[in-house]
Amino acid sequence: MNQSNEFAIEKARMRPLARRMRADAASPEASAQLIAHFPAGLRKPCVVAGYWPLGSEIDPRPLMAHLAAAGSVIALPRMLARAEPPVFLQWCQEDRLEADAFGVLAPARAAQQVEPDLILVPLLAFDRLGGRLGQGGGHYDRVLARLRPAGVQAAGLAYAGQEMPVIPLEPHDQRLDWIVTEREAIPCG
Repeated sequence: MNQSNEFAIEKARMRPLARRMRADAASPEASAQLIAHFPAGLRKPCVVAGYWPLGSEIDPRPLMAHLAAAGSVIALPRMLARAEPPVFLQWCQEDRLEADAFGVLAPARAAQQVEPDLILVPLLAFDRLGGRLGQGGGHYDRVLARLRPAGVQAAGLAYAGQEMPVIPLEPHDQRLDWIVTEREAIPCG
């Protein structure tokens, strides 16, 4: 078995623990606290791709509203098919949402497609070097690999209690540039 396969197996073993850690760390006030710790260098008006929170994921909507009020265009991902990477569609709080290919709320197909400058990334766990444990589909890794040459930045949003000492990374895994929690912003570049 090669090292990449070993890392994939290890990440699969880590996911149940990471889900429990995230659920234990969840706090309703944490979402608003992200705003205070969001890095100044990422606050310039740009196209920001957020996400619709699922389960115990930290809610990015207060931060997205703050960034929109400061002049950023907000987008949400929409999965058109399970095996494809998401597209990012422009979204305002008053826009109607509908279920995408995964059943996640997303902008309507007719919304304007945009290319983000900054992607807010959900996660199960993180390490201080920008390693991210996701759900295992690789969707964000593929998007980041495609958009990195254009200079896109990725900020993982998490509860501080989701930190792990080390996240094993496979060759396709994309490191995050920042981790932002309710307690601090961690530069990972």
